Amino acid sequence: MIKNPVLKGFHPDPSMICVNGIFYIANSTFEYFPGVAISTSRDLANWESVAAPLDSMSMLNMTGNPKSGGIWAPCLTYNEGLFYLVFTDVKNWAFGPFKDTPNYIVKAAAIEGPWSEPVFINCSGFDPSLFHDEDGRKYIVNMEWDYRKQGNAQFSGILLTEIDPLTLKPISEPVKIFKGSERGLVEGPHLYKVDDYYYLTTAEGGTAYEHAVTVARSKNIEGPYELHPNTHLVSSKDAPDAYIKKAGHGSICKSQDGRWWTAFLCGRPVDESMRCPLGRETAIAEILWKEGWPYLKEGGIVPPEQFEGYGEQRKQKEYSYDFNSESFKLDFMSLRSPAEYDILEDGRLRLYGKESLSSLHNQNMLVRRQADFCFEAETCLELPFHHFQKMAGLIYRYDEENQYYLRIAFREEMQQMCLGILCFDKGNFSMPLGQQEIPVGNGKVHLKLVVRNKQGEFFYAKEDKQWKAIPYQFDASILSDEYATPMGFTGAFIGMSCQDLMDKTGYADFYSFRYQVLD
Repeated sequence: MIKNPVLKGFHPDPSMICVNGIFYIANSTFEYFPGVAISTSRDLANWESVAAPLDSMSMLNMTGNPKSGGIWAPCLTYNEGLFYLVFTDVKNWAFGPFKDTPNYIVKAAAIEGPWSEPVFINCSGFDPSLFHDEDGRKYIVNMEWDYRKQGNAQFSGILLTEIDPLTLKPISEPVKIFKGSERGLVEGPHLYKVDDYYYLTTAEGGTAYEHAVTVARSKNIEGPYELHPNTHLVSSKDAPDAYIKKAGHGSICKSQDGRWWTAFLCGRPVDESMRCPLGRETAIAEILWKEGWPYLKEGGIVPPEQFEGYGEQRKQKEYSYDFNSESFKLDFMSLRSPAEYDILEDGRLRLYGKESLSSLHNQNMLVRRQADFCFEAETCLELPFHHFQKMAGLIYRYDEENQYYLRIAFREEMQQMCLGILCFDKGNFSMPLGQQEIPVGNGKVHLKLVVRNKQGEFFYAKEDKQWKAIPYQFDASILSDEYATPMGFTGAFIGMSCQDLMDKTGYADFYSFRYQVLD
């Protein structure tokens, strides 16, 4: 049996397909770069990352995008030898009545690329999805945002637009085909054709604990659509004891052996605070068709904790990264734009100092998802600059307003490099060590973070690797969607960061990075 979630830590909005016996899932990446995470598997149990498709500034420019903006709900499809990817690059979403949501489409002959340059589709709403009909016509569905209305009514329905199969540009006026169920907040549409019916899956209820996958069908692509007998295919809203919570925003696909599957997002709170520092993750369930409708194989709508796939899950407890090649980048991301770094001949990663931890434009970091409630992360670095505005270290972040940073910087009154902690809690800045920053001298310094559920603690060591605890314990659960203001959509990240607030000539050399799962 395969235990959910199958993609742990910040893998929301899964769009799953099966091509020639290989499963692919595309996930949202929001303000993290490169855009759209694609994972692949042959057995549904073990997944590997594929190079992200939106990997250049010409493909995706998120400079200045707000926190939890960027890539929302991509849709991955395959038709006649080509992969297609549709996505939103959200420029504004939380401030004022408007949402600025340009939607694009790219295609490639191989999942690894190269992908075509993005073609603009529309910006009437977010969560676009592509449907290839049997007659060769192609359609985009996306939710519509109505700024004139209040509350849930701003999610005014699902639009259908035909696009040209060659240019991929719209060739029809949009038609509203579905207004959702009583759950409301209809978004995340996907269209499918099974036998005589068009099936529309949507996300409803918001992306927190009232989330759901809703299903409707029609014999006419433009509707009217009738709701599933249960309304929802998946939801854990009314199951407070369910291990898999927040279940919603799903897609369905048929495997080569004829079995059907749904992939959907979920969340796992760290404790009774109901905060999910791992973000929204991806779970899978098998579905069966009965009287023309899909149902969970287990019955009901509560997502299963485990399912029977095609293999056994391999458990990896330690991830050790060196920088002798670019392969480490499959697990690491940067913020809004490509990280600026060089790999030196001796394997050091030289990360250049850019803007502050509060910038929405040009920060410089390489970070990986937190995928476990209990873990430790460790790096070794050297910062050869003696100025307090040049700094580097180990960053543990949710967004610009909620993060912890163990950094090295020069302290003038001590005339040496010192360790300090920078904290942001709902935007409130503090330096909990105050004037008691820790002198570490010159040369290499080892930094470590240990997190056990809610509790986080930093450590440091010099060349002797004799770890010393830094006298400050903190709440890791604030690095979560639920704690963010307004509510966010990502998850906690841990990694390497460098700033130069003086003249942008500084850098830090990182020698290694390690992430280990703790029991």
